Amino acid sequence: MKQHEKPSERPAMPPWLWQGKITPAFWTVSSVVSMTVNVILVVVLLVVGKQLFTLKQAVAPLLNGLNRNFVLMDQAVIATHVEVHDHIPVVFDLPVKADTQVVLSGDVLIRNARVNLSTGGLVIQNAPADIVLPKGASLPVRLSIVVPVNTKVPVNLNVPVKIPLRETQLHRPFVGLQQVVAPYKALLDGVPDSWAGLCARNPSLWCDFTWGMMDAVP
Repeated sequence: MKQHEKPSERPAMPPWLWQGKITPAFWTVSSVVSMTVNVILVVVLLVVGKQLFTLKQAVAPLLNGLNRNFVLMDQAVIATHVEVHDHIPVVFDLPVKADTQVVLSGDVLIRNARVNLSTGGLVIQNAPADIVLPKGASLPVRLSIVVPVNTKVPVNLNVPVKIPLRETQLHRPFVGLQQVVAPYKALLDGVPDSWAGLCARNPSLWCDFTWGMMDAVP
């Protein structure tokens, strides 16, 4: 006689997982796996979100400081004093035309002068004579001369100088640096500082629940 074969022993499975049918078991397993994956993704998302908030708190002051200082640098004005110590050559012809009085420093003899004389009934007109102009005599003189000037003039100046940087070649680089930083600053400004800020923008029970979970995370 052949021995009766014993039925193969199968490991015991929970009733909610196996009811003797493949299709319900398949859907049950799929649902459990899907929920597990979703929970893991949500936890990962929450952790990454918290790290993002921390990153913003670290980077935002840097970008805001850079943008603010680039604006201030473009609006800055260089105020200083420039000292000038030099000798400037001066070369020109100086025309002089003037009426003045000349005082003779000694007697001056004038020969063959034409004189008119009337004295004691004697009249002499347009007669040649030698005359002497005494020392100290004052004579009216009309000057019309050209005086050549060739000298050096010392110059000592303390000149105040104000240079707005936006009116120099530095304006364009400063504006370019602001344009480089601006997109990243705008991007970070759009990110909330915390889960509380995110929930304030989008209030919901789910947001309050996740916020509470993140408060519990050290």
